[in-house]
Amino acid sequence: MAPSISITNTKSLNIMDFVVNKGHGVKGLAELGLKTLPHQYIQPPQERFDSSNEEPNQDSIPVIDMSNWDDLNVAKAICDAASKWGFFQIVNHGVPIHVLDDVKDATRKFFALPAEEKLKFSKEKSVTNSIRFGTSFTPEAEKALEWKDYLSLFFVSDDEAETLWPSVCRNQALEYIKSSELVVKKLLKILMNGLNVKEVDEAKESKLMGSKRINLNYYPKCPNPELTVGVGRHSDVSTLTILLQDEIGGLYVRNMATMKWIHVPPVSGSLVINVGDALQIISNGKYKSVEHRVSANGSSNRISVPIFVNPRPSDVIGPLQELVDSGEKPLYKNVVYSDYVKHFFRKAHDGKATIDFAKV
Repeated sequence: MAPSISITNTKSLNIMDFVVNKGHGVKGLAELGLKTLPHQYIQPPQERFDSSNEEPNQDSIPVIDMSNWDDLNVAKAICDAASKWGFFQIVNHGVPIHVLDDVKDATRKFFALPAEEKLKFSKEKSVTNSIRFGTSFTPEAEKALEWKDYLSLFFVSDDEAETLWPSVCRNQALEYIKSSELVVKKLLKILMNGLNVKEVDEAKESKLMGSKRINLNYYPKCPNPELTVGVGRHSDVSTLTILLQDEIGGLYVRNMATMKWIHVPPVSGSLVINVGDALQIISNGKYKSVEHRVSANGSSNRISVPIFVNPRPSDVIGPLQELVDSGEKPLYKNVVYSDYVKHFFRKAHDGKATIDFAKV
């Protein structure tokens, strides 16, 4: 439902109050029919998307067919992609297409709720820290805001989810998390094998995938997309991120060799997989978490649904003991995962700077 205001400029509007405190988000701003972007969203020139810095070779990010998980060529393709690109797409992965379609529909339904309904799940009003409706990334720390709203759901238990998650998207989000669990386990087993770690015991499994968070992301149509970003440059703090994107596109990944940006085109039925900082640390730098960003769109609303697969907050992460024992010099120190995550969230997006927190 659109806000009951119609204006063509924002001089009379307290943006932070409207967007954050009243829960309208950027979706509410977009629905005001603005002709120009509010100045709070205008990014400095170096952070805007410059098409001259886009990689002409568009098919560099591999698309890997997972029809046969036991194929050694598939395993090699996954490990190579995680080492070189930090990103790859998988098809024929085993997560039912209807589950993917359902969670996309549920995302649209959540963001179609009235602002006062969504506001119940904001940082100030949510009954639990595990549920957070918000906008941009860290508005209080950002000099320029990002053109995105989100609902973030940290999975604690089925009981909590069924009791507290928004009813309009609860079942679909849970189904997506559960349907993707086997994919995550298989991917992590392959990636550990690539490090010559043959046994993934309970302690290792906890450190690799002990907690999960799902985000429902909404990027409204933007009046001046060239002046802002959907999401600024960053790498994820997860072990792996399993991303479902819609057909609109707009995800860009940094080519570590050329430093140019590569578009990750939507592939029907695919999931985008990317390495997070936790896996870069655990693998002692073999697998790379790379900068990525999302452009704003001037013609369409876009949604995406990532699952962040993480260590548990209390886990201590550092290079695997097997790698150190084999003679590798540790590139990272041991850090408490929750300390690393807090460091990430207390500042604006700043590319790969967070990883410095864990460097030796």
